[in-house]
Formats: sequence, structure tokens, C-alpha cells
Amino acid sequence: MSSIIQLLPDHVANQIAAGEVVQRPASVVKELLENAVDAKATDIKLIIKDAGKSLIQVIDNGLGMSITDSRLCFERHATSKIRHAEDLFSLHTKGFRGEALASIAAIAHVEMKTKQEQDELGTHIIIEGSKFVSQEPSVLPKGTSFSVKNLFFNIPARRNFLKSDTVEQRYIVDEFQRVAMAHPNIHFTMYHNGSEMFNLPISNFRQRIVNIFSGKTNEKLVPAKEETEIVNLHGFIGKPEFSKKNRGEQFFFVNNRFIKSGYLHHAVMAAYEGLLKDGAQPSYFLYLDVPPHSIDINIHPTKTEIKFDDEHALYAILRSSIKHSLGQFNVAPVLDFDRDPNLDTPYQYQNKEAEYPTIQVDRTYNPFSEEKPNKAFASSSNYKKPEAQPSWESLYVGLKQAGQEIAEMTFENEAVTSSLFEENEMEQEVKRTYQIQKKYIVSPIKSGMVIINQKRAHERVLYEAFLTSMTVHQASSQQMLFPLQLYYSSDEIELIAELKSSLESTGFIFEAINEDNVVISGLPVNVTESEISIVLEELLSDLHDGIPDSSFSQNDTIAKSMAKSLAVKTGTYLTEKEQENLVHNLFACKEPNVSPFQKPTFITMSVEDLDKKFSV
Repeated sequence: MSSIIQLLPDHVANQIAAGEVVQRPASVVKELLENAVDAKATDIKLIIKDAGKSLIQVIDNGLGMSITDSRLCFERHATSKIRHAEDLFSLHTKGFRGEALASIAAIAHVEMKTKQEQDELGTHIIIEGSKFVSQEPSVLPKGTSFSVKNLFFNIPARRNFLKSDTVEQRYIVDEFQRVAMAHPNIHFTMYHNGSEMFNLPISNFRQRIVNIFSGKTNEKLVPAKEETEIVNLHGFIGKPEFSKKNRGEQFFFVNNRFIKSGYLHHAVMAAYEGLLKDGAQPSYFLYLDVPPHSIDINIHPTKTEIKFDDEHALYAILRSSIKHSLGQFNVAPVLDFDRDPNLDTPYQYQNKEAEYPTIQVDRTYNPFSEEKPNKAFASSSNYKKPEAQPSWESLYVGLKQAGQEIAEMTFENEAVTSSLFEENEMEQEVKRTYQIQKKYIVSPIKSGMVIINQKRAHERVLYEAFLTSMTVHQASSQQMLFPLQLYYSSDEIELIAELKSSLESTGFIFEAINEDNVVISGLPVNVTESEISIVLEELLSDLHDGIPDSSFSQNDTIAKSMAKSLAVKTGTYLTEKEQENLVHNLFACKEPNVSPFQKPTFITMSVEDLDKKFSV
């Protein structure tokens, strides 16, 4: 039998490797930005067109490459970061695998311009699908410029599976923010379709976070710091009252590398125990510096998963340091049983000077004298002799005469006190609905009873009401006395701007949409002012993966999200009127059987079903 195993050509191997390294345009952005950081650049520009599908360009002022290195960097497993296997456990750079550039060049048109500071001329290389098209010297500034065009041009199946430009753009922004937050000592700039999205000057960690998200972020942050032999922890955590429904502002950085860790996230949530509402997520930006030999980064090509030597100790340190920060800055209540609250100085007396009390002395007082005290001293005191009160008999003087006058008075008509109906003719009102466990509503019917899930039923009622107002006629709004200003990140502001017309058809009135905040002057009739931020946060979370293209799908998604946010929650007590109103509104809907999320809203139990339960 002839041999059938053979080595794959390099361009095929590179395309296979690209499937792991390059999943979407954001993966290319991550690899190129990390290479620019490793090149010790102080100024990095990211230029995007059509959400990275047409162009991804990263320009830096780093070290640059020689002629030999510029050609060799596109080969598989060619890297300047490591030399031996032992170097994997002493990494100080972002990249080390030597696969990124070879994988990118295999599935795109790549153009690279690079020059070292001491060289007179740089190198200009063009590669299309792993094939070198040209390499020639060129006059260039110091640093490197990578241009990746027509991503997945030779793998149409991968290109067709990419999501909309809005979604892919959001993934790119996420990768850009992660790299920018890890390196505040570098000036980052990002452009999308010719417009500037971010311009982040060199700053400290706190200022970098504020520049990325919004100016309002500064008042939400509480510093956290802890230095131990295992880990040096520093960063910021969010106050509990600013928690959100989604996990958009949760970042872990280990040795200036963004990671995802459910175990460490659980440690943070344990520290916030008792301070957050149900389903709320705190914000945190935590930087962990650990010895390189105590972690293993080489688990996945994306390098976002890390294995630690001593995870349990790290968990305990992280949890205790966050609890300490929350207590130190009076975010969380502290129980101190040894402190006497009676010894606390009131705020209004803290800055006052001590005053001497005034003392009055009666020098003529003689304890052995039988005479009365000095009248002059007694008169100077504030003591007053109580006035003589009238006797109780004076209260009844003249009552007899008044009673006689009233008895002699006559009235033209007398009030009718008899009932319109006899007692036996009056129908007693029968209670038609009952609430069980503050979750279900039971309503009797002729054949048995109906058991309704109050949350799902209310979702169906609100969903159809919102959908009708958005598609059939304009919803009515209630004007707010004072406009409400809400702060969001740049990508959330962009999302709200796209949804503005649909939200206005539900009853919202936007006075202004600025760079980092929105001003709302009107809201739907069935929405209170305290619920506005909850509704919008839930909506932004639901639409994080992209806005549907068709207008009906977009309205449907918005109506579902708002119904889910505003529906009465399980555990809420409903009065009898509210129960009846909910039951009537549910059965007036077009599809009362299921909620907007295709879950049953009610079940019926007939008398026969109940009889079967008792026939044992």
C-alpha cells in the first residue's frame, strides 16, 4: 500500500492556523495593536473602514524592523519574543507564538511599511494570500505601518458569517479599549470611516478609564490597592449604586494583559455580597501584577485565559482587598461593636470653640436662715408662678339653657335614613381573583380555574401595547418637570442615536444626545422617572449583539426589552383591582396564551382534574 500521509503546503497550514487566531476583524486589531505595544511605541493610530472588512491599519512610532526581519516576520513560528521553551514562563511581551502575521497574511491583502531609526531607508512589502507580491526600499518615518485589506477574500464562507458592521465595530472597540486601558503611558487614537472615535492622551490609569468611558465615570470609582508576595493589586471598583444589568465595565488585567476569569469574577461578586440588587453587576478595573513564572498564558491562541499556580490565595486576596476598599471609603457599612456612638462629635459642633458656662451666685444665701430667699435674686430668675386655673364647674355653666333652646327648634324636613334596598335583596360582592405566593393569580371559571403567571402576563400586555404604539399610532408622552441627564459610553451613545426614532414612537422625548450623555425631557405614560435608566440599560444589553436590519424586527426587540424591564416582578403584592385589571387586559390581547418570549402565561385546571387529585 502506498504512503498517503504528506506535509501540507505552507499557505494551507497558514489558513488552518488563521481559523484559530483570526476569528473576526477584531482579532486582527488585537494582534496588530499588541505588536505595536511590544515595539515600544509611544503613539499608536488605528484606522478602520467598514468595520474592518475593507481596511484595518495600525501605525506606530516603535522600533521598526530591518530588511531581513520584515520578510521573516510573515513566516510561521518566527518571533523575536522568545528563544527557548523556558521563556514561556518569563514572558514580558504580548505576543510570543509567531503565528499572527502569517495567519493574517494568508487570508487578506497585507501591506507593511517599516523603518528603524538608524536606517536611511525603510522597507515596503505587499503580500496577497501568503504570496509575496513586492518588496522594495522606500522613504518612510520611524516605526511600522500595517494595512490589512479585504479580510477573508479567499475564504468566502468565513466572510459571509461575519455579522453586521455595527456588531463587528463594537468588537473592534472592545479590543481597542482593552489594550488602551492596559497601557495609559501610550497615546492611542482611533478613526472609523474617516471620523475620530477616540483620542486618548498619555495619562494615569484613572484618567485613561475616564477618557474611554465618560467624565461621569470619575465619581463612580473607588481605588483598590493591595501588595503581597503573591500579587500586587491596584485599580478601581465601582460604587454599588452605579451597578448595571450588563457586564460591560468589568476588566481584569494580569501583567498588563486583558484576561477573562469566571473564578476571579466570583471573588469580586463575593466582596459585593449584600450591597447589590438582584441581577446587578458592579464595575471594576483591576490590574494584577504576578510573577511571570507563576502563570501559564499558552492555553489558547487568543491568550485571554490564564492558569494560576495558587488560585485560592488569589481569590482570598482579591475578595478581602475589595471589601477593605468598600469599607475604607464608607461605601459599605462597617460594624464596630467597640465604638461608642455617644462619643461622636456632631457635625455642627466639630469646628466650634469651647464656651465657658455662665454661673450665677446668690451671695446672700444662708442655709441656716429661716427667712425666704432674696426676692431680687428670685425675680431675676426665669421662674414664673403658674396662673390659677378655673374650677371644673365653670365648664358646665350655661349648658342647661343651650339644651333647652335646641329642644325647642324645629326642622322643615328630616333626613331619610332607610335603605333603598332590603338587606336580603342586596348582592354581596364575590372576590373573583386570588394571589398565591405573590407570583400567581387564580381566577375561577365555570369549568374550574385559571392560574396565571403575573410576570409573564404583564409582559404580554406591555409588549402588545408598546408594539401597537410603535407601529399603528404615536404613543402619548408625559413631559418631565426637569429634564433627566444620563451618562453612557461612546458606543452606547451611538446605539441610542440609532434607536432614537423607535424610542420616540414609544413615548420617549430626547432633548439632546451628546458625546457622553443623553438628555430626556419626556417619557412614556406607564414609565416612571426612576425606571428610565433601568429600561435603557436593559435595552442596550439586549441589543449589544446588534440592531436587527428590518424595522419590524427592531421594533419587536425594543418592545420585548421594555416589556421585560417594566413587567411586575415575582414577589410583588397586587391589590384585588390590580389582579382583575391584569386578568382582563391579558385576555384582551391578540395572543394571551404565551409571553413575548414564547412561554405559557396561564394554565387551566378543570373540576375533573381536581377530582382526580382526590381520587386516591
